[in-house]
Amino acid sequence: MKEEKLNRRGMLACVGMFLGLLTVEAAELPPTAGGIGDNTALVVGTNDFSKMVPIALQGYTGEVASVLKFDLEVQGFRLVDEAQARYVLKGKNTGSVIGALVDANKGSYFNKTYSGGSTRLQAHTLSDDVVRAVHGIPGIGKTKIMYRMVTGKRAREIMVSDFDGHKPVALTGDNRLCGAPSWAPGNRKVFYTSYMTRRGIENPTILAHDLGSGNREVVSRYNGLNTGATMSRDGRLAFILSRGGSTDVYVANPGWTSSTDPKGQQLIRITRTREEVSSPTWSPDGQWICFATRIKGRPMLVRASSRGGPMIQIPTVGVTRPSEPAWSPDGQWIAFTAPGGGFKICVVRANGGEARILARGEDPSWAPNSRTLLFTRRYSQGGVNKRGLALLDVETKRVKLLPSVAGSASQAAWAH
Repeated sequence: MKEEKLNRRGMLACVGMFLGLLTVEAAELPPTAGGIGDNTALVVGTNDFSKMVPIALQGYTGEVASVLKFDLEVQGFRLVDEAQARYVLKGKNTGSVIGALVDANKGSYFNKTYSGGSTRLQAHTLSDDVVRAVHGIPGIGKTKIMYRMVTGKRAREIMVSDFDGHKPVALTGDNRLCGAPSWAPGNRKVFYTSYMTRRGIENPTILAHDLGSGNREVVSRYNGLNTGATMSRDGRLAFILSRGGSTDVYVANPGWTSSTDPKGQQLIRITRTREEVSSPTWSPDGQWICFATRIKGRPMLVRASSRGGPMIQIPTVGVTRPSEPAWSPDGQWIAFTAPGGGFKICVVRANGGEARILARGEDPSWAPNSRTLLFTRRYSQGGVNKRGLALLDVETKRVKLLPSVAGSASQAAWAH
């Protein structure tokens, strides 16, 4: 009975916290430059033009030209006239897409014809080849993202689309509060938190959703808060529960569900703190979990061994009150949110150090290339405060909005 009361008190506090995250649409902030429909690069702070690679496009029209421009600009390129270009991408898009990349100093890189699929997909594939040839890293043109979309006063649905917001598909249609989406390794399964009724009470529940079959499975449905599920590359699941009377980070082995372990005896409890914990994120090697919490009342980022152990602070020198960490796929960086004049996207070395403020926004998620960030951007439209999605090239600080994501969207997660 004592545990039942503790869990119920924890649920009321933590559910309130989760409900607030899902429903509050933010205090009014200055509108984004150009409005949400602007498909051009936005100047945020000082873009580092010296790091942008000058490239010229020749021969492309319509949708293909638009796709190439968007893809390249958000991955460190700057479109210029041929006379100022370091690289020239020549081709055409009558029928199949053809592309030849030429370096002004070193000659030709490739000359390819792209066929099969839509011309949009062909253009994304061409941009990926340009990025690999110039930067030596995979492009993001054919990647997917997932996010939460406002669909009603108390309704939030989970959506999946191309990285640029095109071809959106609704994963859920529950007409209830839903959020905290994340991808499982391999991108065939996703996790999210949904309010589901249990014993007459709306209980935040972690669901696993198979993208192939559409089947959903309840992963964790203890009394109180169940949220923040994120899976390591070896299939272990980290998430936040309040079953112990406070919000704490837990880890479960592959295949675990609360229905098969109702007493939670197979769980590893990573934290034991009365302070709030949030946003667990795995190191790529699965040895560490980073999350946001407070120590002696002071907000900070910490990491803890995924097998259990003490919390170790990750210093964010120059930036206070960090939250919403995201560990880069290459293991080198942690992106996070910090307040101050709204919210800001920042990055710091994985072990901590001097933090860099990159752009105005919140809740970052890394692309597979460990160079591009997807994040939430608050804006005002017609006197109504909303949230949209935006992309950030970390190297150059260039930001581009996703105008094709219509509506108020947030909590984005990039497929790896």
